[in-house]
Amino acid sequence: MSKKKAINFDLSEIADGGVQVKLNRALQQVADNILDPNTDPTKKRKVQLNITLAPNEKRDASDVTVEVKTTLAPEVGVPTTMLLGRDINGKVHVNELKSGVKGQTYIDPDDGKAKTDTGEPVEEVEKEEKRKIIDLQKEN
Repeated sequence: MSKKKAINFDLSEIADGGVQVKLNRALQQVADNILDPNTDPTKKRKVQLNITLAPNEKRDASDVTVEVKTTLAPEVGVPTTMLLGRDINGKVHVNELKSGVKGQTYIDPDDGKAKTDTGEPVEEVEKEEKRKIIDLQKEN
């Protein structure tokens, strides 16, 4: 004697396996997100299966829609520091702090040159400053 199931609605078989396909795709997205080094490894991810039933007037049948949604961890931010200021004409200047400390020079690992805290080569800055020096001892 075989027993018939009271509820014969197997998620892996309904809609010709379409729900299982959607669930597998969502799990793949979650796995990719977990393995992404640009995301926080400790954040929880979520796969949500929503089953919506819309019964007919006679209550003897129901249209069913299955949605699969994922909640992934966002990419982590990339921190940096911006230096802000105005020149003598009042024009705003914004530069990224490259040296780690305002006013400190550093050796750029890419080209081995000494650079200012904003990444400008020191040689170029010194050449520019020499042009600005006014010799008051010099006769015109």
